[in-house]
Amino acid sequence: MTNPKRLEAPHRRREHGPRILEKVAVTAYATAVWLVAHIPPGLARWVIATASQAGYLFWPSKRAWSNANFGRVAGLPPDDLRVRRLALAAYREYARYLVEVMRLESLSPDEAIERVVQPDLDRIEEAWKASSGGLIFALGHVGNNEAVAAGVANRGWPISVVADDSSFPEMFERFRRLREAWGVHVIPWRNLREIFGVLKRREMLALLIDWGYRSDGVPVRLFDAWTTLPAGPASLAAKTGSIILPVAIRRGDDGMFHVSFSPVITVASSGPADIQRATQQMADALGATSGAAPEQWYSFKPIWPPTEAEAAELARRADRMLAGDRTAAVPLVAAPDAAPSPIAVQAPEALPALEPGPESASPPLAGTEFGPS
Repeated sequence: MTNPKRLEAPHRRREHGPRILEKVAVTAYATAVWLVAHIPPGLARWVIATASQAGYLFWPSKRAWSNANFGRVAGLPPDDLRVRRLALAAYREYARYLVEVMRLESLSPDEAIERVVQPDLDRIEEAWKASSGGLIFALGHVGNNEAVAAGVANRGWPISVVADDSSFPEMFERFRRLREAWGVHVIPWRNLREIFGVLKRREMLALLIDWGYRSDGVPVRLFDAWTTLPAGPASLAAKTGSIILPVAIRRGDDGMFHVSFSPVITVASSGPADIQRATQQMADALGATSGAAPEQWYSFKPIWPPTEAEAAELARRADRMLAGDRTAAVPLVAAPDAAPSPIAVQAPEALPALEPGPESASPPLAGTEFGPS
């Protein structure tokens, strides 16, 4: 078994910057929220989209990550002009999303959910009632997760999201208050006891699964190439008797958020084979979601390993996991009373990363975790 590591946030900053950095970030975000609430949405989207696209064009490493991701989705070389157009379209859609998140602070709960297609949410209750434990939502950075979470809470269903409170804690608190006002409970990512408690009480827990490639994740194939996804959702499901419901959220031509679901995933045990199979099912669902609307997949971190050698090692590790080799398994989520191990839940960050690096936590500007797409 892999040696236990110190419990750490999935995408923490390597170093905690000076306190002034957080103050600047909080002030800048508050200013942006005020401006977005007082200028036409179209103008706000144009300003943020222009800034985002400029970052893509003039930041070589960021451009390389985005092109590699969208090239993989489109089945084209990263330097193909069509890939560049797709990446720019994704940054434009991301700006639209950020404006929506910023405007949420000035909306009532009813206004926040008015563009979610409500009949789409009906299937959630059916899946929830069929589970002997809780219900784990597995989501990607697609569409607008925040509005849908508010829609779920508005029905009186108990929903919690996991968030990283270790980077920019003032921003974490800002978004915690906003979500709690909608009825969405926020759990700091290190609170394993509360995470387990939510599922033991047969409630709902939302987890984002596409925070970027980590070599210590579960090896899966995504768009016919080896990468990893976090072990947390499958491990939590196995340990609590919960089921996993992959969720797809897309903005339609009508401007509404349409919600669809892949078949529910059950995890028979915490054995490496069951964890790998369940995580692969989540990868298949994520591929279907992002492939159907790639410009709405806000995937700006490296999603695949940097070398073919590393990809080949992931393939070998997947085979070993399927054969039941526990030495090939990543550290899974510990029970609340067990010794700490990496949570691997890919806890959503307090801010949606506008300019993230492969190991960065939240950079200065942006928004949420269950929702930063």
